[in-house]
Amino acid sequence: MEEGRVLKWLKKEGESVSAGDALCEIETDKAVISMDSNEDGILAKILIEEGSQSVRLGTLIALMVDEGQDWKQVEIPAPESAPAPLPSTPPSSAAPTGAVSHKVEPRVGTGQLRLSPAARHILDTHGLDPGQAKPSGPRGLITKEDALNLLKQTGSRGPAAPKAASVPSAAPQPPQPSQPAHPASTSQAYPRPSIPPISVPGKPAAPGMFTEFPSSNVRRVIAKRLTESKTTIPHSYASIDCDLGAVQQLRMDLAKDAIKVSVNDFIIKAAAITLKEMPEVNVTWSEEGPQSLGSIHISIAVATEKGLLTPIIRDAATKGVQEIAANARALAQKARDGKLLPEEYQGGSFSISNLGMFGISGFSAVINPPQACILAVGRLRPELSPCLDPDGSPALRQQQLMTVTLSSDGRLIDDQLAAQFLDKFRANLERPQRMALI
Repeated sequence: MEEGRVLKWLKKEGESVSAGDALCEIETDKAVISMDSNEDGILAKILIEEGSQSVRLGTLIALMVDEGQDWKQVEIPAPESAPAPLPSTPPSSAAPTGAVSHKVEPRVGTGQLRLSPAARHILDTHGLDPGQAKPSGPRGLITKEDALNLLKQTGSRGPAAPKAASVPSAAPQPPQPSQPAHPASTSQAYPRPSIPPISVPGKPAAPGMFTEFPSSNVRRVIAKRLTESKTTIPHSYASIDCDLGAVQQLRMDLAKDAIKVSVNDFIIKAAAITLKEMPEVNVTWSEEGPQSLGSIHISIAVATEKGLLTPIIRDAATKGVQEIAANARALAQKARDGKLLPEEYQGGSFSISNLGMFGISGFSAVINPPQACILAVGRLRPELSPCLDPDGSPALRQQQLMTVTLSSDGRLIDDQLAAQFLDKFRANLERPQRMALI
């Protein structure tokens, strides 16, 4: 956690506080937690109001005084002052005049100009100097509207010849519209050659309508981690079909004894057992390189109103399916309520995302860094397949098939190892009784 959001203050200014009392609710990147007081006193001043976002870790959010002190006279520390700007270099009195200043001054910082494609096209078409446009876009970007405003100011005079960078002569040469601009003068205006006009730019279109809405810390962290995953991890994908007929039969047998377990619980158990049999897949990538993990903690994806959270079934290989089911239900409910503790969602070694309950046949999931794999699970679907009767005659049998797709980090797991993992995972899942013996 690097920053948080103050959701609600549970104490008011001037209210007495005892050690252990909850002062406020903080929204972290995964859950909402309460911030407790470490000592007795009076809450004298709230410095960060409710709803404040992107509050950095270590920021002073409130002041407390001891019992008996006048809390209204608390001294509020001055905010950290920004560093004073560096003094600008005064112009030299011996600066050259005339042609030399004309050559250098207008083009200072030209290489730092940022133009949108539409603005560049307009300036190319009409031969306008981008240095004369007033940028209004983010970080000094010259937009299409800026280019059109410059065009209105200069008037529709058609393509103009670019300015020469050399010393101006007494009698300037007339522009030659029929000849292409000199490469040196074009590169001086902006680092891109002129393009023949394709169409005359018209009036800027009306801006599109949209509605801004606040994004939670959870959503921002999810966006950051997904971008990190897809841009830094070479994803590799492999899929396989599993027959869950034996799992379904075992679930019905357990239901007769009032033991309720889901298909996803068997999937978690099968993945954990397979990782135990193939420790070379239970790895992670760090700045120092690949690292083998000594524990098997399965992260399960849970959809919440604020985004996708991944609580962890710890030591899943050593737990029975019934215990895994109980843990999964409790963690999923805590995730939806926003009450997950950091140790309940940090430190997973392998992730599982199941969209079968939404009718999805198959999909590819994004790896949750620094993990190396995530297993995407689709829905159960009945299919007929050819087989042989006991007497040897051809027949058809119905299978309950499920497609799973493994997304793996190509730096750690090659295609052959991923295929071996899926084959062993299928064998464990299709023979659920075998998992209890491993």
